[in-house]
Amino acid sequence: MTDKAMLMVDDGGGGEARRIGLTEDATSLGRWEDSDVVLDHREVSRRHAIIRHERGRYVLVDLGSKNGTSLNGSRVDGAAPLRDGDEILVPPHFRLVFVDHEATVPAAGLRRGVRLDPKAREVFVAGTRLEPPLAPNQFALIRLLSSQPGKVYTRDEIAAACYPEAEPGSVSDQAIDGIVRRLRTRMANVDPEGEHIVAVRGHGFRLVAPVVGQAG
Repeated sequence: MTDKAMLMVDDGGGGEARRIGLTEDATSLGRWEDSDVVLDHREVSRRHAIIRHERGRYVLVDLGSKNGTSLNGSRVDGAAPLRDGDEILVPPHFRLVFVDHEATVPAAGLRRGVRLDPKAREVFVAGTRLEPPLAPNQFALIRLLSSQPGKVYTRDEIAAACYPEAEPGSVSDQAIDGIVRRLRTRMANVDPEGEHIVAVRGHGFRLVAPVVGQAG
């Protein structure tokens, strides 16, 4: 896992979102083929926008594009700071979600972490064992999310982990949401101030609590 931020890029075609790591000090968005993130549509300006990493934060800057750039529904004018989960819209149909991996480590540090013991099927949150043990599909979910903290797992990936016997595409969004909600509740019961699992709208879910250890 990289400690850099990334963009989840939805081209509007119904396919899986692209994942673009923000590994440079500046990441360009535009129609030109030499852009770091190519958005191939005539309504996108050749040099449309740029994301800069400066003074320890990421900022979005529109480069005077013809049709503008929006951040969380508001048109960008000047430099707009980015926060984890922010949604960038580039007309006509490009949607980009900013994922800041620095947000995966809470201010309280490792005390708020998650530890798994797969052999005993035990989960510890903020040093407290979850009792009674998690249901099998909830344990499968936390095991998946904790395998790469910060990675966004799609609903299809979660369905495959939690319902391995189900046919692909047969697990409803409501079923996935139910597992996530119940797992969040169990974790919040022992760590009510911690942030554990977040949704990346239109893409899936990721674990933001650090994994402090995993036996077996």
